[in-house]
Amino acid sequence: MRHIDDAERRARLARRHGLADGFPDVVAATRAMTVLHATEAATVHLSLWARVPGVAVADVEAALYDERAIVKQLAMRRTLFVFPRDLLPAAWGSAAARVAGQQRQQLAKWVVQASISAAPDEWIDTVTADVLAAMADGTARTTRELRALVPELDGRFTHGAPDKKWSGEFPIGAWVMTTLGAEGRVVRGANAGHWRLNKPTWVRTDRWVGDAGEPWPGDEGYAELVRRWLTTFGPGTETDIVWWLGATKGIVRRALVDVGAVEVSLDGGGVGWVLPDDVEPAPAVEPWAALLPTLDPTVMGWKERGFYLDGADVPFLFDRNGNAGNTAWWDGRVVGCWVQDDAGVVRVLLRHDLPAEATAALDLEAERLTTWLDGVRIVNVYASPQMKGAALS
Repeated sequence: MRHIDDAERRARLARRHGLADGFPDVVAATRAMTVLHATEAATVHLSLWARVPGVAVADVEAALYDERAIVKQLAMRRTLFVFPRDLLPAAWGSAAARVAGQQRQQLAKWVVQASISAAPDEWIDTVTADVLAAMADGTARTTRELRALVPELDGRFTHGAPDKKWSGEFPIGAWVMTTLGAEGRVVRGANAGHWRLNKPTWVRTDRWVGDAGEPWPGDEGYAELVRRWLTTFGPGTETDIVWWLGATKGIVRRALVDVGAVEVSLDGGGVGWVLPDDVEPAPAVEPWAALLPTLDPTVMGWKERGFYLDGADVPFLFDRNGNAGNTAWWDGRVVGCWVQDDAGVVRVLLRHDLPAEATAALDLEAERLTTWLDGVRIVNVYASPQMKGAALS
């Protein structure tokens, strides 16, 4: 069994994630990363800024909304991602289908709880058919605009205990549209607001991407997702893949067999997996600096993160659910985070003493990002404890 130590894993990360050399364009970067996280709208643009030299906001918007070469899709772990268009059918038949089933089950509960209908499945079928009919002209519409066309979307349900800050009364329409999105029948079209905010419009999938292909059989879809994950993140452990995929061990183990994955040993005694044509040693890279956004795909690619992250830093840089805030990287390791001041100037907050070469490189990245943002301030839902502490100081 070949051994891949932590240093080689970091070298692989640097090259395959475009953090040492970069990618030529938005689509190439997205394909190389398998998917981009899109739960926070700004993450997509900032993840691409970190990987595509000279990229502009307009380049990202064009790939998403004009060329539609990359498409937003709810999938693994009920998370919103940006997919390369050709990967959508694999996701629709596997990870997205799994989420869609969960979404529909929860939606049915809300329908009954709110006394909207005592026959939730029939209600969902009728309303979704009405929504798709209203969207037949291909016009991109917000959920609010769709509620005007399909009044049933305006039904309300109560969620959460009264003493919880996130509890309240919510329109059922948001759940209907999210379920349709997970099923691959509608997609998020052009954003109705600023690029840093999630204000999606909805479009029927067939009107947005045309004939993208039928959903793959589940096993084939999972195998393709795991194959691409291994290309981007390998070696990784079974635990990493189960977590990232939001699936069961049984699903992951079958997918590993289907792609012919090969076992390798890792530092610390663990076992990882790589594709059969990916066992050759990866050469070292020169030291590099990067500033990555909240929920960046590099940071969120593994559950077992010890090869690039000091365990003592986790409570400062991640929330309790394992969601990463902004991170600062030097030579393959997370060394702190970055924040913006009231004027939009980016500052790096280090958690470790670094050589002058490293601090100079990170300061240069901060200047470069400040210039690129040009006064736009990013507000993060998933800000890390260290980021929140900086905001209060």
